[in-house]
Amino acid sequence: MSATYVRGGQLVTMDGERRVIRGGLLLEGDRIVKIGGRAPKGARVVDATGCAVIPGLVQGHVHLCQALFRGMADDLPLLAWLKERIWPLEAAHDRRSLRASARLGLAEMIRAGTTCILDMGTVHHQDAVFEAMAESGIRGFSGKAMMDAGAEVPRGLKETTAESLAESHRLRAKWHGAEGGRLGYCYAPRFILSCTEGLWREVGEAAREHGVLVHSHVAEHAEERAAVKELLGRDDVAALASYGVAGDNVVLAHGVQLRKSEMRSMAKAGTRVTHCPSANLKLASGIADVRAMRDAGMVVAIGADGAPCNNLMDPWTELREAALLAKAKQGRADALPAAEVFELATREGARALGLLDQTGSLEEGKKADLAIVDLGGLHQEPGGDVYSRLVYATRPTDVRHVWADGRQLVDEGRVTTLDEAQVRTAARREAKRCAARAGLG
Repeated sequence: MSATYVRGGQLVTMDGERRVIRGGLLLEGDRIVKIGGRAPKGARVVDATGCAVIPGLVQGHVHLCQALFRGMADDLPLLAWLKERIWPLEAAHDRRSLRASARLGLAEMIRAGTTCILDMGTVHHQDAVFEAMAESGIRGFSGKAMMDAGAEVPRGLKETTAESLAESHRLRAKWHGAEGGRLGYCYAPRFILSCTEGLWREVGEAAREHGVLVHSHVAEHAEERAAVKELLGRDDVAALASYGVAGDNVVLAHGVQLRKSEMRSMAKAGTRVTHCPSANLKLASGIADVRAMRDAGMVVAIGADGAPCNNLMDPWTELREAALLAKAKQGRADALPAAEVFELATREGARALGLLDQTGSLEEGKKADLAIVDLGGLHQEPGGDVYSRLVYATRPTDVRHVWADGRQLVDEGRVTTLDEAQVRTAARREAKRCAARAGLG
């Protein structure tokens, strides 16, 4: 079994005590086997002098299927953004364009130190997303978007309840636990306006029966919330809970419009939420009150969402914005300190996805998911503790090495599992073709 010894760096463990240790780290196979000590004979040695060695970053809400649409849906509010651009573009995807989109998003995130994701696909061709994830080496969950209701949904996204459930069950049976357990399936009803009550209830039961996640959106935009209230006579959080979609296997993106009473009820149920600060700003959805969520006892992850509403899939931008926006929301400079923010992309992100026993921290016996980040850039020097430098000043280009499941995915800033030139060329070609099929070329 090959061994790699990382020496000379600051180990930002993100364990229960948030210990920062100067010392070595030994990887064997897919595990972290030793913190401290010396390099064993025959081990490959990686020098991390001047760097932070961190857990691989976890993004708890992304859309790989939308990476191809970067720059095609700017300056629109949520519902218009969906109906006028995103849904027509998704409906125009074929298997080739979806593969190109997924590979583009994966290469960008992995290059920036992301090793684990929770992804929502589009309605069709979901196998292409899983194939790209398998190729890339990332850890994560994905699921086809489920859409059996809703006004102005393009023909290419419409499906019956039975069709949506049957395809989701097929994908779960094929992909959940694939790649030695590195990949998992999640049921992904898009949001409450695009799914019937019957579908939600079936999803809740199936997820509990098979031990898989449910991934959706909730309380994102005021306009959306008003539409839900008009249609159902109550808010989305209450409706989902009544349908049986609540608990520690449910991860809901955004929560911008949540009231404190809803935060408490979600915390009591164990329902997780993913904060997507850049997307919420770009779509003018508002600022989620992450401090209040944490104080209510909620488990909060962080994610870049999709390229058309961000336009980056960069975890470092999300960390910085999460910290700054919490200060603005609360009117307190200490609302969400850097060390606490960093938890959202490490141990709390892993907890949200049910993977804290495997990833999210540097601890002996856990999976070898980690990154080495240079802390010596002009934009990082000269002061600040390691959390300050990571959260407020780090960029994707500062990431030197990345491992997931013991496999090196980035070596000296270069993605090893995906050819970046080929990814870029395919993305440019397929984006033009997809936009033309959608009538937006």
